[in-house]
Amino acid sequence: MRRRIFAVILLLLAICIASTTLILALTPFGNRLLGSAGILSTTPTPIPYTPTPVPTPKPVLTVQGTPPKIQATAVYLMDMDTGNVLIDTNGEKTLAMASTTKIMTALIAIQTADLDQTMTIQQSDIDHALLNDGSNASLRVNDKLSLKNLLYALMLPSGDDAATTIARVLGGGSIPNFVTRMNLFAYRLHLFQTHYSNPDGLTLDGDGPHYTSAADLARLARYAMTVPLFEQIVKTPTYTVPATNHNHLYHWSNTNLLLTTYTGTDGVKTGHTFAAGYCLVFAATRNGHTLLGIILNSPSDTQRNKDAITLLNWGFALPVLPPTP
Repeated sequence: MRRRIFAVILLLLAICIASTTLILALTPFGNRLLGSAGILSTTPTPIPYTPTPVPTPKPVLTVQGTPPKIQATAVYLMDMDTGNVLIDTNGEKTLAMASTTKIMTALIAIQTADLDQTMTIQQSDIDHALLNDGSNASLRVNDKLSLKNLLYALMLPSGDDAATTIARVLGGGSIPNFVTRMNLFAYRLHLFQTHYSNPDGLTLDGDGPHYTSAADLARLARYAMTVPLFEQIVKTPTYTVPATNHNHLYHWSNTNLLLTTYTGTDGVKTGHTFAAGYCLVFAATRNGHTLLGIILNSPSDTQRNKDAITLLNWGFALPVLPPTP
């Protein structure tokens, strides 16, 4: 009996406390009283919505006027910092690419192989360049050179003998295996207007289709120039490999004459065959801007270099303006 009375008293007490709290909460005085006691939290003042300001677009090189006339089948000029295309003449047209092929060869070697790996030069590597009238690095049979040194032989004198050696060794003894990797990497980079049949750009009967477009080549070169060793190699005017017990003395000069004739040149690669004409992938930096250009099928090396300088001068002279919406 006592337990029931005690339970009833507790129930009545709880009802009184709940009722009192409710009444206090519904009056301004009670609200303040409960809030000061920490029983009831005061309603926070809403914070007015402030929209995030739209950032001001960064000014970029902006095309104005008529681009210069260039004597080549395809011409492409890009602001490498932003990716904005400044000139596109037949940029999507598939054309032979000659030794600009070696950009892909070098890129795969740098990113997938041990640069200290030693490679032995074989007679077949040398014959490939000499018998097909290709450019060469004057490699000697049985010389043993590191892959890093062979990359300089590949990119500076544009050695087809170096390209063959690299592709043969990294392809596990099979140059076609290496070429398959070139095409797979091109697909990964979305270079859908590019196909390789060899690692050097010599378009020989029986090799199969070998082509690119100026737009694809620009995208490839832009990516390659983000790789520190590649950038270092292609901007090097000369390179020497001292003689050792394993190799002869080598001294190579870069075929890209813009490196010594146009201030700010960063590279990249020359090319020439009868099928491709005179080709050039070039990049230069001035006044905080880097331009990347492509010339395919120019009539001569002199005209090719002259046109490249014309394109660079025109591009660097463009006004820097906020982009239009």
